Amino acid sequence: MVTVREEFWVRRLRRTLTGESSAPTLVLVEGRAGTGKTRLTARLAELPEAARATTVRWRCGDRRPPQPPADGDGPVLLLVDDVHRADAAELDRLRALLEDPRPWLAAVATYRPEELAAPGLPLGAPPPRYAAELTVLRHRVEPWSREQVRQAAVEALGEACTPDAVARLHERTGGVARFVVDVLAALRDGGRASCTAADVDAAGVPVRLADLVLGRTAQLPEAARRVVWAAAVLDEPAGAADLLTVAGLADDDGRDALVAALAGAALRQDADDRYTLPVPLAAAAVHETLPGPVRQELHARAADVLQRRQPVPWPALAHHRRASGRIGGWLRAVERAARRAAGAGRHQEAIGLLESTLASPLVPHAARARLAPVLAASAVVGLRSDQTVDVLAQIVEDETLPAAMRGEMRLDLGLLLCNQVGMGTQGWAELERAAAELRELRPALAARAMSSLAMPYWPGHTLAIHLRWMAAAEEAAADSKDEVIRTAVAVNRSSVSLCYGDPQGWEQVRALPVESQDLRQRQQAARGLCNAADAAIWLGYYGRAERLLSEGLEMSAKSGAPYAEQTALGARLLLEWTTGRWAGLPERCEAFLAKTSAMPVVAADARMVLGLLHLAQGDWGRALAWLSGKDAAAREHASAPLAAATSGALIRLALARQDLPTAVAEARSGWATLTEKGVWVWGAELAPWAVEAMALAGEVRTARRMADRFAAELDGRDAPMASAAAVWTHAVLAETTGRPAQAAALYEEAEAAFAALPRPYVATLCAEGAGRCVLKAAAAEAVAADTAAANAVAADTAAANASGPADATAPADAEALPDADALPEDVKARAAAVLTSCAQRFADLGATWDAARARAVLRAYQPAEGRRPPGRPSYGDQLSPREREVAELASSGLTNREIATTLHLSPRTVEQHVARAMRKLGTASRQELADSREALGGGETAGQD
Repeated sequence: MVTVREEFWVRRLRRTLTGESSAPTLVLVEGRAGTGKTRLTARLAELPEAARATTVRWRCGDRRPPQPPADGDGPVLLLVDDVHRADAAELDRLRALLEDPRPWLAAVATYRPEELAAPGLPLGAPPPRYAAELTVLRHRVEPWSREQVRQAAVEALGEACTPDAVARLHERTGGVARFVVDVLAALRDGGRASCTAADVDAAGVPVRLADLVLGRTAQLPEAARRVVWAAAVLDEPAGAADLLTVAGLADDDGRDALVAALAGAALRQDADDRYTLPVPLAAAAVHETLPGPVRQELHARAADVLQRRQPVPWPALAHHRRASGRIGGWLRAVERAARRAAGAGRHQEAIGLLESTLASPLVPHAARARLAPVLAASAVVGLRSDQTVDVLAQIVEDETLPAAMRGEMRLDLGLLLCNQVGMGTQGWAELERAAAELRELRPALAARAMSSLAMPYWPGHTLAIHLRWMAAAEEAAADSKDEVIRTAVAVNRSSVSLCYGDPQGWEQVRALPVESQDLRQRQQAARGLCNAADAAIWLGYYGRAERLLSEGLEMSAKSGAPYAEQTALGARLLLEWTTGRWAGLPERCEAFLAKTSAMPVVAADARMVLGLLHLAQGDWGRALAWLSGKDAAAREHASAPLAAATSGALIRLALARQDLPTAVAEARSGWATLTEKGVWVWGAELAPWAVEAMALAGEVRTARRMADRFAAELDGRDAPMASAAAVWTHAVLAETTGRPAQAAALYEEAEAAFAALPRPYVATLCAEGAGRCVLKAAAAEAVAADTAAANAVAADTAAANASGPADATAPADAEALPDADALPEDVKARAAAVLTSCAQRFADLGATWDAARARAVLRAYQPAEGRRPPGRPSYGDQLSPREREVAELASSGLTNREIATTLHLSPRTVEQHVARAMRKLGTASRQELADSREALGGGETAGQD
């Protein structure tokens, strides 16, 4: 028999069922329990060809097996399930069918190879004498691949499963379909927002799997059961010698017991002649049923076996020693395992092992003091764990610890709180105490604490204070003999310099020891590269940021610095936002958040980018949630550059919603925070919107002071983004204070500066502002000319009549935009070209709301030759361009009033457009309209209709 792919034999069956071939066919389908054989036969029964044939289902073990149709009844599909359960009578009937098969017979028989009475012979021994005309094929149903497990996880949980969770699920279930589905059902019913590898472990053993393995084990002789117990305790593929040693069985007895366990399908043998349970996850079910004394004995023998291996698997050895009650040996193995993992850069492995150990009340005081520094050292370069924070917080309050050790622990706790947990205020306090405790006892570590206090990211302290801490750290590091501490301080020196736009920062980055042979120095250098990349993004050096990110990510991965690696991945999302690489960016942000949801500092970039994307797309409700709702970083803990950028976005959102009081309040708050910190290059995303809010509120003097100070504070700073933003800010000030001609020129200057960075989205905003102000300037000139003419006529009339002074004509509002026909055609053509380009650039980026706004201004002042002929065109059941535009904005969550403001329409007109769009799309609510957003994505650009 030949083992063939499923598509081959299914095609052959279909030919038989259609009568194309009268030659009978038998397919023997084998697969372990749970791999999906029954589901496969169900699919065969649903084939279109099966509907035209006679289908017979036969499940072996039933008391009344079906009677196949007699010859001459046409094609027959015979589906026989669970042949391994067939008794002698059923096997005889099957043999008779296959030794003298009828024409047009398409037969499929499924079985579990591990449960056959005669191994390798599904139809028993001796095998049947197959008829010469019968084609016999074999197909093996394999467990799912990791990709198939991932697809099943997405179907059950959406995108909530992390890659590590998928890998863990595949590993523990062996890819067996039935058990993958059962575990996913448990995870889904648990209502988790995300799914990690730890969640997969916590889901437990599915009932079907436990019943299968425990049932098979219970039917074995006692010695064979001990072999299964040993396999469950080892919980890894093991050779026969190790397995029998753990089981406590002699060679001859052990061999017979192993054969019996295999024959009973309680164990399986792999290609390397190693033995394990049929599904790895089943080990937990067997382990739980073991009596305590038996379990301890088995773990003790397992520890003895592992201790003789080279190299010693210290984590596994620690596990078996603890389970066997050998506390001293357990702690020694834990320490060896953790130090080895940390030394190799596998910090998460060390953290997980030490956390679980130090959480145990069995750990004596001396051992706790010995293990805690190893945990702290790994924690500050690893990823967040609240359990680590709790452990270190308890340790630093232990007055019996030596003062130097307590200070070192406090330093690591402060770093963990600031960097991973996002509690900068508490972390700052711990770092200050650590610096004081270590100043005399451990000056090198004190230098590290001081250099951490020099980092200006966290709120509540001025740049001047940070620079004083930096000077103190450099002085302490200069006296230190510790090159790693010197490197850590040098990294922070470069990071601080770049933060506020000091040109010397780039030389300091180039001096980092990226080629050092010391792993700890390379970890620090990797952190410096990632910090520099982040600073480059805020400064506006995007090409430089890309290069630094690539180098920093590679170095972080190689040196074992997962925290630096994750911060760099978050910075890359911010870089993609700034440089206009928005295609697929929301999905990349959400995938990153799924992995870092427990680390608010690391996740903050992705959260803000999602808020900015939703704002540009007009989904203002979701934008607000990402920027300031429960999904956003807490204001008191947010890093200063992100806080300023978020504040600018919130001001813009409030202005879009015509909520001027909220915009002004946010502008005051954001500006006060920026002023207090004193890192003015971080104001680039805040200043234009804050100045606009204050000017629109009538506080023109305050707005002018803000714009002037922002520009002045950038003097001598190497910050292209902030310098361009200063021009943009003065353009906004000029526009909002009635100087549109000056504003247009400033907007054009800012656009050129942003385009050179490149910042395509902001550059387009400035281009839109320039086009808008060209119209306003022309409007102001037209009004001024009309006013002058009217005043002249009035003066002439007054002089002619000699009837006293004429009434003065009130000056026109410079913001008022007259009817399009009142503007010169060349001005309208110039503005139309700019706004048309802006609308297309916004649309290309995916900025739906911005594109609609630009098109609305364009329509209002479109040159006469560009307008469509009078009369409303008929679009039938298709959406008109305006209906499509309104529907897009409505589907994003904007209210009719907000859409009307964006498109310069009345709310009543918007209401009519929404109603027509819903009717044409067949939706009954705005929510259903949102579900139809994909249908709204195509079509022509909206224009007048």
